[in-house]
Amino acid sequence: MRTETDIVVDHLTKQFGSVKAVDDLSFTVRPGAVTGFLGPNGAGKTTTLRMLLGLVRPTAGSALIGGRRYTDLEKPGATVGAALEASSFHPGRTGLDHLRVYAPQVGASDARCHELLELVGMTDAAKRRVGGYSMGMRQRLGLAYALLGDPDVILLDEPANGLDPQGIVWLRHLLRAFAAEGRTVLVSSHVLSEVQHTVDDVVIIAQGRLVHASPLRELHALVESRTRVTGPKPEAIERLVTEQGWRSEAVAGGVDILNVSAATIGSAAFAAGIELHQLADVGVGLEDVFLRLTSSPDAPASRGGVAA
Repeated sequence: MRTETDIVVDHLTKQFGSVKAVDDLSFTVRPGAVTGFLGPNGAGKTTTLRMLLGLVRPTAGSALIGGRRYTDLEKPGATVGAALEASSFHPGRTGLDHLRVYAPQVGASDARCHELLELVGMTDAAKRRVGGYSMGMRQRLGLAYALLGDPDVILLDEPANGLDPQGIVWLRHLLRAFAAEGRTVLVSSHVLSEVQHTVDDVVIIAQGRLVHASPLRELHALVESRTRVTGPKPEAIERLVTEQGWRSEAVAGGVDILNVSAATIGSAAFAAGIELHQLADVGVGLEDVFLRLTSSPDAPASRGGVAA
């Protein structure tokens, strides 16, 4: 049975000189779920993860794993597995030897090293020097390293970088399996589309501040449908929109009507005798919502079920 180990970031702040890399950040990561830690490059994601791991001292606030700071954990390597950089390997060591160097620190056997290399699809490259590895291979080796102590908490910083589409699907299934085992999984990314099919919860930051935290399904609720309508008489379409009380936005050659189905619009236009040349669902995806949230970090943070 896994120990249910949560992550609680509470009013965390980190100042580097005049730069506030993390600004009064609070959120919670729950066990048994994959949480996407999202934000543009430079948003403060890696700094937050480094504070969680005791590599950077907070200016204010706290970052706790199972109610303790990382440095206070009795067996940190068996509690938390982390991969923050895919470049922090000795280029002259083989992949297997890299794991063997760190295995004694977490009580992992040589058999465990071989098992993990097989898990991440690196058996054939086990005895090759890391200096010749591709970026994707380094990502896989970093994940194997993070799993050495069979941890309850897994922290991964941009783990999909360098992976091909097949590798991304493989990673998705692996992370889902970890969550199903009751582990706490926190994965950072600057691209929502890369993780939206993987995560259960999202924590979105920009300029070091929280802008949204919720289950992924609540982020879906922020997505507005858009139906594009054009015709030879735009003034008639505008009059119909006003009469129906629909919300709309002008676009080149027509109008986007928000949160009204194409069937409803087409029926109303037919009844009013308005000729239409285009009636198409153009939608707004999660990536658009993500970009909207992160481009306006001064807006009040939206807190859902996973925010502290």
